[in-house]
Amino acid sequence: MSSIQELFNKGKSLLRNCPQPSLETKLLIIKSASISEEEFYAFPETELSRGQEKLFYRLISRRLEGFPLAYLTGVKEFWSIPFRVFPGVLIPRPETELLVEKVIELISHEEKLIADIGTGAGNIAVSIAKEFPMARIIATDISQKALRAAQLNISLQKISRITFIRGSLFFPLKKPDLEGKFDFIVSNPPYVSEIEWEKLQKEIKNHEPKKALVAGKTGLEVIHNLIRGAIKYLKPEGYLCFEIGVKQREKVLSFFGPEWSKVECFDDLRGIPRVIIARKHLINEEKGSRLNI
Repeated sequence: MSSIQELFNKGKSLLRNCPQPSLETKLLIIKSASISEEEFYAFPETELSRGQEKLFYRLISRRLEGFPLAYLTGVKEFWSIPFRVFPGVLIPRPETELLVEKVIELISHEEKLIADIGTGAGNIAVSIAKEFPMARIIATDISQKALRAAQLNISLQKISRITFIRGSLFFPLKKPDLEGKFDFIVSNPPYVSEIEWEKLQKEIKNHEPKKALVAGKTGLEVIHNLIRGAIKYLKPEGYLCFEIGVKQREKVLSFFGPEWSKVECFDDLRGIPRVIIARKHLINEEKGSRLNI
């Protein structure tokens, strides 16, 4: 049997071609041994059982085959919150934290009605709810697996004011009492084109759900429908906030018409245009849209 320190050294060597060998090895040891991060650092001499050691090497083997780390550990951190994920559920990305940040900046008080379209693991909805516990959030997704993960995450975070409904885009919101009622509509929609999908790294292409990533031939199909459909459900001066892909800024901005009084685009930490924030007119009248870009 090997100690935590011995397995850590072996794991780092085996995963040396992975993006972060030390971090990945640590997380796989924590998973295999069912220990905390504090125990990992405090007791490096602790020996794992034969079963735990076998599990560790099995996880290492799967990682070397390109299986996503988050699926192996079952957890992905987002907004400093551990989210449960499993195969069939899109893994939360750090760049999506910019979307959460911008929405939080705009919320003036807690009692808001928010729609999260395509919630995935629920990371956007849960992150906002943790910051504003009195906000009411309706989160939708077409995937039953995603909704199961999202339900698990709100349960683990002890959040009660999120309602999950299965369905595509705005279909789950087709109730008269929801039209014109939302303060915010937020989304990390599919925005990868079919051509881009073919070029993605195998770790994503072979394991993550294609429907959660690919929008269609151009990659803009879902975004176009999101913008067009949001007007019906937003309050006057309500906000539509969503993520976009690389080199999509100009085309996405062209989708906004006179129903919108203000449209802004924000760059992520790499300087890539990543988040669109659009505000609905106070009065839905025909006038030229004003774009702050």
